[in-house]
Order: sequence, then structure tokens, then C-alpha cells
Amino acid sequence: MAFSGWIISQCQSAETPLHVQLQNGIRVIDIRLANIEGRLIAYHGKYPEKTPFRTILSVIHAFLTSPVSCRETIVMSLKQEDYAVTPPPVFSRLVREEFAQSAGGLDILFLESRIPKLGEVRGKVVLLGRFGGDGAEWENGLEGLGIHPTTWPDSERDGFLWECKDVHVRTHDYLILPRYAIPSFLYMPEKVSLATNFLQPPSNNDVQPTLSIVYTSAVSFPFAAPKTIARGFGWPKWGFGVEGVNSRMGKWILWHRILFSKYDSLCSKRSMLLCFPACVSSYLLHLPF
Repeated sequence: MAFSGWIISQCQSAETPLHVQLQNGIRVIDIRLANIEGRLIAYHGKYPEKTPFRTILSVIHAFLTSPVSCRETIVMSLKQEDYAVTPPPVFSRLVREEFAQSAGGLDILFLESRIPKLGEVRGKVVLLGRFGGDGAEWENGLEGLGIHPTTWPDSERDGFLWECKDVHVRTHDYLILPRYAIPSFLYMPEKVSLATNFLQPPSNNDVQPTLSIVYTSAVSFPFAAPKTIARGFGWPKWGFGVEGVNSRMGKWILWHRILFSKYDSLCSKRSMLLCFPACVSSYLLHLPF
């Protein structure tokens, strides 16, 4: 929901608001919020993105209750952006209240602390909660806060591993430099290489189910603006410009469709993938049936 902030924090085009993203096939969304006078508003870092959380939830509810999309599933990564001013328990309580008071209420959420099968969550939002502390503000605590990471180190180059019940969760949120930055657009190939390596199926020796999560965004002023990283610039097809992360990731996914098809029976049992695009143009969601 980063539509504002121009070169500093804008990651998405005003031509693709949330309802258009959903209609175009996006099923994995990254929502970041801050508490403004008791209401949760979309933020990206320190920059306000203006959209109220309840507006976001209204769009999602309309999509998941429409006759043409009521069997879809949305994975929502939800992160607090104002740790410095809002205590985590207060933020967690506000998230729960706004879900409860918005269209669909808490019933729209899958809140069990495990990786669900797709058939269990059609018409629902699977919450990936990057907030919440000990979950005291939610019924059943951390067992009722959805998929809840036990760790999230800052910009770990080789990614990191945590457990969600019986599933290994491999997470890659590497941004080259600390605090979500890469030095310039020249580092995009490294970013894509690391991300795509993380999306490869696990080895046959790994019998435990695995979920791979990749965030492809990055930013550094002035040579790596969010939109530049996501979309590139110029005319790279003609050799004049630089191809963006989204296009590179999309090509990799298409080129490896045979690989994913080959491993489909394997993936449906023990390998799942989530890819959070740098900007709206690509996504990958594979949950077991």
C-alpha cells in the first residue's frame, strides 16, 4: 500500500490500487501500519501512505465475498512501522479491534498457528503477523495470531529459518545493506539471484515440509528508489536501461515452470512458496491442497 512518498517510499503505482491488484492475480500482500490517534493507517517506514486499515479490509472483504472470487485466498503479511512511539501491545490490540470492527470481522481470518492447506482457507485471509509480542491481546495468545515468526533478523544475506509447528519456514528478506537498502540499482542481479535460489525446492533429503518466503523489495536514496528497483528504467529490451527486479523474477518463474511442474507432486506435499513482489506486477503463491 505504498502509493505515496515519491522517490523515498513509493513502491506502487496509483494506476493499480488494491482492488486492481487483486483482480490482476495478486494474492500475497505486504501491509505496514502505524497508530495515528487511535486509528491504524498505512505507512512505509516513516512516511504516511494515508490509506486507513479499515479501507484496506473493506476492499479485501469485497473481493473475498464476490461470487467470482469467493474461493480465493489472500496471505497478508502485517508489520508494525511505529515501534518507537507505539508499544507493541497497544498496536496488537488495535489490529485486533480494527479486524473485529471491519467488514467480515475476525471470521475472515485464519488465525491458527500453523501452515494451512489451501482447501481450508478459501475465502479467507491467512495472517502472517510480524507484530504482537506475546499475543496477549488475542484469544489463545500466540496460538491465535496466525503464522507468527519467532525471529526476524535484519537483512540476513543467506536468509533465516524458523519453525511453525511441523513446517520449516525459510525466509529471505535480504536487502544488501541494513535497513532495507541496496547501494544502487547495480546490485539488482545479486538481489534476484539470492531470492531465486531461495525459491528452489528443498533437497530430497529434507523430509519435513518447507515454506519458503521471499521479499523482493529494496531501497536506498538516491540510486535505488523503490520504483526503480521494482520496475527498472529505460528500454532494457533494446539495451538502453536496466531491467527491474519484478521482470527478472517473473522471467525466472516462467523459465522454471517446467521445474515447478516436475516437482508439483513433491511441492503439494512438502514444499510451499510465497513471494512478496517489490512492486505490483508479479507474485508466486503455492500452498498444499
